[in-house]
Amino acid sequence: MPGPPISDDAASPLRWVRACRRDALDPGAIHPLFMEGRHVILMWDADSVRAVERACPHEGADLAQGRCAAGKLFCPRHLAWFDLRSGAVSAGWAFRPLTIYPTRLVGGEIFVGFDPSSPDRAKDVDA
Repeated sequence: MPGPPISDDAASPLRWVRACRRDALDPGAIHPLFMEGRHVILMWDADSVRAVERACPHEGADLAQGRCAAGKLFCPRHLAWFDLRSGAVSAGWAFRPLTIYPTRLVGGEIFVGFDPSSPDRAKDVDA
């Protein structure tokens, strides 16, 4: 269950919000959350935790039903994939990149960073 924000870093415009404990995030699984008014999914990719918007930018497919492998998140509806570092979509698709949220691991807790001045581009999830 997401928790309250941690103290904001004065040098960063981001609002860091607790997502879950590290041990609650199963390797290989995609975990959907609702944080700061956004549908987000969390997953481990190699040795990093990644947080991205839950709805595919193409038609709103639920990316929590997709799969994550080798730095890519695969859409369950269109088989397009997204680069988990940049959000870029695979070749042959023409729509905006996936929104990527920065993450931090602090004392066994995972935090996701949100820019309060940035509009939420995430669409509702089409289940």
